[in-house]
Amino acid sequence: MPMDTLQRIKDNVEKVIIGKSTVTDLLLTALVAGGHVLLEDVPGTGKTQLAKALAKSMDFTFGRIQFTPDLLPSDVTGLSVYHKEQEEFVFREGPVFANLLLADEINRATPRTQSSLLECMGEGQVTVDGVTRVLGTPFFVIATQNPVETLGCFPLPEAQLDRFLLKIGMGCLAREQERQMLDRYIHAKPLEEIGAVARIEEIRALQEECRAVYVHPDLRDYMVNLVQATRQGEQAAGVSPRGTLALLRASQGWAMIEGRNFVVPEDVKQVAVPVLAHRLLSAYGSEKSNTELIRGLLQSVALPTEDWSRHD
Repeated sequence: MPMDTLQRIKDNVEKVIIGKSTVTDLLLTALVAGGHVLLEDVPGTGKTQLAKALAKSMDFTFGRIQFTPDLLPSDVTGLSVYHKEQEEFVFREGPVFANLLLADEINRATPRTQSSLLECMGEGQVTVDGVTRVLGTPFFVIATQNPVETLGCFPLPEAQLDRFLLKIGMGCLAREQERQMLDRYIHAKPLEEIGAVARIEEIRALQEECRAVYVHPDLRDYMVNLVQATRQGEQAAGVSPRGTLALLRASQGWAMIEGRNFVVPEDVKQVAVPVLAHRLLSAYGSEKSNTELIRGLLQSVALPTEDWSRHD
């Protein structure tokens, strides 16, 4: 059962991460939808811990890149090295050849290095020296970045931002949750104590099932109307067609997290901000104003009423 697998993963992650149930659900949404996630928040909020806990909960191969200004594209994708004995160039795979890639502090790398992930994230393949190599499936990128530090950082290009299905903030813990964290960590090392609770074949099956989640035609119209509304007014730019498709996939993924095989309006509303807000940077300015705009559109764009489980 899909819910059994997803619940096992979530329970395992929550042995390490406290008070981030919704964030974990959104990560799992992106995973089953076949997308990628950008975790943005100040240092110390658990971004890297969360990504590593999720990776350890599945029998995925795991790659990690610590992004720095001197990182080269070949440090991400790999490169061809001359092998003297064989008298030929041999390709050495980079960390991107993994099921789950943690791109830590991605905005510390130059745009040239950041762009080395575009083909990987968009097409699931790597082209080096004219040779294209297909990445394994699933291929899931979790990137982290610090939104307040600017020294030695490079803003993510719009094309790179558009490759992320969701952009999520971690937020701080409530007082009771922070005390619970101290009690849990005072003697234990939870991240070292957890292991895989889901097989890679189960995740592939979940991704196939996600594509089959039913979306009523009226809800598809609603998604298109939401995206079209971001392109209205004085600003010419708005959410791209890729964003429209991302809204569809994320809504299907959230429906699965909720244990349904069909999408309801609440699913669309739940994922609309993390899917759409970061795609409006070129048009509207600050992330806060983008979030407010999307929330406003959710209130103003007409929502149809139907039996959402009814098939065509």
